Amino acid sequence: MPIQLNADALSHLPEGVAGPAYDRSDLRAGILHVGVGNFHRAHMQVYLDRLFGMGRDHDFAIRGAGVRPTDAAMRDRLAAQDFLTTVVELDPSGLHAQVIGSMIDFVPVEPEAVIAAMADPAIRIVSTTVTEGGYYVDAKTDGFAADHPDIQADAASPDSPRTVFGMVLAALRRRRDAGTPPFTFLSCDNLPENGHVASRTVIGLARLQDPAFADWVEANVAFPNSMVDCITPATSDRERRMVANRFGLTDSAPVACEPFRQWVLEDNFPQGRPALEEVGAEFVANVAQYELMKLRILNGGHAAIAYPGALLGHHFVHDAMADPRISSWLDALTRREIQPTLQPIPGVSYDSYRELIAGRFSNPEVGDTIPRLCLDGSNRQPKFILPTARQALSEGKPYDGLALEVALWCRYCAGTDEAGAEIPPNDESWEDLRARALQAKEDPSAFLSNTLVFGDLGQDPRFALAFGDQLRSLWTRGVEATLADYVRG
Repeated sequence: MPIQLNADALSHLPEGVAGPAYDRSDLRAGILHVGVGNFHRAHMQVYLDRLFGMGRDHDFAIRGAGVRPTDAAMRDRLAAQDFLTTVVELDPSGLHAQVIGSMIDFVPVEPEAVIAAMADPAIRIVSTTVTEGGYYVDAKTDGFAADHPDIQADAASPDSPRTVFGMVLAALRRRRDAGTPPFTFLSCDNLPENGHVASRTVIGLARLQDPAFADWVEANVAFPNSMVDCITPATSDRERRMVANRFGLTDSAPVACEPFRQWVLEDNFPQGRPALEEVGAEFVANVAQYELMKLRILNGGHAAIAYPGALLGHHFVHDAMADPRISSWLDALTRREIQPTLQPIPGVSYDSYRELIAGRFSNPEVGDTIPRLCLDGSNRQPKFILPTARQALSEGKPYDGLALEVALWCRYCAGTDEAGAEIPPNDESWEDLRARALQAKEDPSAFLSNTLVFGDLGQDPRFALAFGDQLRSLWTRGVEATLADYVRG
C-alpha cells in the first residue's frame, strides 16, 4: 500500500526513496518563486535541496507563489503534502526517486498575498518561471510590449496589479518606502539574456506608472542573466502511477525528469545568494553565449523535431529520434546552420554538446511527447528559430534548413498530419495560424505576413523564396522526401 507523501512520511520513506538530508524545521525562506511548475521543482528545488543537505544556506528556502488560476490548484496539491515533491530521475540505467523538501510554503494565489510575500525583508531573491511568452515582448520590435492590455491595466492601477511584473513593482515600492533593500529578480525562463528581458519589462512598466520610481528600480534592482536546462515532461497519471507502484508513495504532483541538469548564472546578487556552485551550478561573467548555445541547439532542436515528428505520426520524442528521417534531419540542421551562428566558448565543444543533446532527446525513460514540443509555436518560434534565421541571413550563412523548419511548422498548422489525422489546437492563435497555413498552400506569403510572429523576417525575399520552395515540397512530395533532400545536401 503506497504511503501518502507528507512531513510525517519522511521518517519512514519506502526503501530506495531518498529524503531530505536536513531538518526542514531549520529552513527559513529567502527566495520567493513565481511559477511552481514541474521545471522549477526538477531544477531550482533540486539544487537547493542538495545544498541544504550539505548544511549550507538554510536561510534560502523557497516560498512558492503564482498568479494564474492553475497555480491555485498546484498550491492546493502541494499544501496537502506539506510542499514536498517526489522527483524521479529517468536514467535509462535505473530510475531514482528522491523527496525534495526545499520549498516550505506557497502563498495564497492572490495579488496582495504575493506582494506582501515579496515585500518581506527576509526575501532576497524573487525568481520566476512564467514561460517564454510571459514577458510581454513585442514581436515586431523585440522590445517591451507597452500597449498590451495587461500592461496598460497595471500602468493605470499600480496598486491593483494583475501581472507578476506589476506585483514586483508594488513590492519594490513597499520595500523602498520601508527602507528595505530591494530583492534580486532572477528569471529562470528560456529566453536569450533573460535577465535583460525581465529588466526591460519591469522597468518599462515602471516608467508607465512613475518615471522617477523607474529610475530608482533601474539604479537599485539586479536582474542577473541565467541559463537553465533539464528536460521535464508534464505530469500525467502515468507518472503518478509510477511513483505509487514503483516507489510506494502517493504524490498528487510528482515530477519526472531526465538525470541531466545545468544552471549557469551571472554572479550579481547584491543581497546575497545561496552557494549554488557547491552543488554544480556555474557562475560566469557572461551567460549570453551559454544561453544561446542551449536555446539554439536544445530548444531549437526540439522545435526542429517536433513538427516532422507530429506530421509523421510519432507521439513520443524518443520514437521520433529513433526514426532516421528525423534524427538525420536534426543532425544536419544543427551542424550546417545552427552551430555556425554561435561564437566559440572557451572549453566548450559544440559538436560534443550537439551529440549530448541528441542522446538526451533519445532517452526512452523520459517519455517526453511530441505534442508537448509542438505547443505554443507562435511564442516559441520567435525565441528559438527565427533569430537564428535572421543572423544566418545577415551573415551570408546557410538558411535553407531553417526555412524548412518554419515550413514544417506551417504544414503542421494546417491541422492534419500526413495520414490525414486531425491535429488538435495547441496555440492561443491556432485559428489564425490554421487559416494562414491553409491559405499558404497556394500563397506562402499568407503565413509569413503574420508580423506578430515573424516581424520583418517574412518580408525578406531570400527567406520568403526558401520558405515557399520548402512548403511546396512538403505539400507535393511529402515530409520524408523533403527531409531527405535536405539531409543529402
